[in-house]
Amino acid sequence: MANPVPEPVENAVSGIGGPGGLRSVPMSDRHISQHFETLAIHAGNTADPLTGAVVPPIYQVSTYKQDGVGGLRGGYEYSRSANPTRTALEENLAALEGGRRGLAFASGLAAEDCLLRTLLAPGDHVVIPNDAYGGTFRLFAKVVARWGVEWSVADTSDPAAVRAALTPNTKVVWVETPSNPLLGITDIAAVAQVARDAGARLVVDNTFATPYLQQPLALGADVVVHSLTKYMGGHSDVVGGALITADAELGEELAFHQNAMGAVAGPFDSWLVLRGTKTLSVRMDRHSENATKIADMLTRHARVTGVLYPGLPDHPGHEVAAKQMRAFGGMVSFRVEGGEEAAVEVCNRARVFTLGESLGGVESLIEHPGRMTHASTAGSALEVPADLVRLSVGIENVDDLLEDLQQALGR
Repeated sequence: MANPVPEPVENAVSGIGGPGGLRSVPMSDRHISQHFETLAIHAGNTADPLTGAVVPPIYQVSTYKQDGVGGLRGGYEYSRSANPTRTALEENLAALEGGRRGLAFASGLAAEDCLLRTLLAPGDHVVIPNDAYGGTFRLFAKVVARWGVEWSVADTSDPAAVRAALTPNTKVVWVETPSNPLLGITDIAAVAQVARDAGARLVVDNTFATPYLQQPLALGADVVVHSLTKYMGGHSDVVGGALITADAELGEELAFHQNAMGAVAGPFDSWLVLRGTKTLSVRMDRHSENATKIADMLTRHARVTGVLYPGLPDHPGHEVAAKQMRAFGGMVSFRVEGGEEAAVEVCNRARVFTLGESLGGVESLIEHPGRMTHASTAGSALEVPADLVRLSVGIENVDDLLEDLQQALGR
């Protein structure tokens, strides 16, 4: 069994209210347990003061009546700057990641864009992983590069490789762990020290693990990134993103840029994610349990030439994952005998697994990264193997999932 994830820091949500935001109350004053499962249900979810509703309302509103010029009620004036439903979600996210400030965005890439424009200027340099999400790679290669920001690739599972990729202008080291789609593992604490020694900030995309399985801020990261679309929402019915930081000053800078740039999460989307985080722990337990059984089956299948899952003892990052994660998550990738066409055929033959992009919903998904989510990396150092299949293992009965994969592989 993996080591428990460190508990969130004391008073995790205090200081969240910024310009236009609600003033937060320290966790200790709310008499809420610091245990993750309790925080997930209660942090940010204050009963409605008007009706006593136990679920925060959806404040589907753009503007707010002011009590005289500058007389704002609770700090609200315009919903791009702050919205009570979004505030509730942002408090919840900060508490779950053990951070001081959480910010919710319209998508994961909107969150990344805001972060990069806050931290970087022309001439700066970023180290990115050699197996990053295709959308993140596209943002660096096709968008950020046009601002005059340079980037280079490193195997972030090797702290020495990260150190070698640093330049005097490196301002950010970017990490995904587990990575998408190769399920690589980075030692967050070790790379945080490398970044700190260079005067750079460490950003960790925690989408695959979620704060239930892993808390990067407690391990030395400066900022955590999420695609809320995935496990945090959990039901394939919302698109969103988030940034969480332990540094209150950096949180203020990010909040300024969030408001100035405007790609905020809407109230209904915020409400959907807030609903999703309440069940995150029980869902991640089932995702991880099912994925472990599927990975084990795939290692023994004659048509499978390799299985990528950090829960397997022979995975090169297994020991690090066991040290910094509670369990190993619901994502499994594998390589198929017969190359690209065979991998595509496996995807097409699946019945219980739905052929589709994205991940982290209660239903199981299957996809071909080379032709789907990671097509943008073709011809680059991040190009994924053509025979690779990626699974987002859902919470269905695992016997049905095993049977489906066996028939898709042709027994």
